[in-house]
Amino acid sequence: MSNITLKRIYDHKKPDDTYRILVDRVWPRGLKKSEIFFDEWNREVTPSVKIRKWFDHQESRFKEFTKLYTKELKQKEEELNRLRSIAKTKKVTLLYGAKDPQINHAVILRDVLTKLI
Repeated sequence: MSNITLKRIYDHKKPDDTYRILVDRVWPRGLKKSEIFFDEWNREVTPSVKIRKWFDHQESRFKEFTKLYTKELKQKEEELNRLRSIAKTKKVTLLYGAKDPQINHAVILRDVLTKLI
């Protein structure tokens, strides 16, 4: 299921040919809803406030954050299956606000959705 890509919302505000899902628990700072295009804002599959704040985008914590977040996602199988179902028929873009394209929750979510983890 390589139909799932990642894009930073600040760099990719315009519509494209994909189903665009904003996967941040909080609204991206400095952006108005009218400034960006997305098909859905899915907060259900985002990390809990507790682990998100603990992680604080620190590279040294990413491995442990991955374990904790993956454990949380296992409790959301119904929603993950819904997203997988969308990805079977459409290209999906997961939109995130983090600065680092490699060290963020969207990377983990994509991997869980594509069953790499």
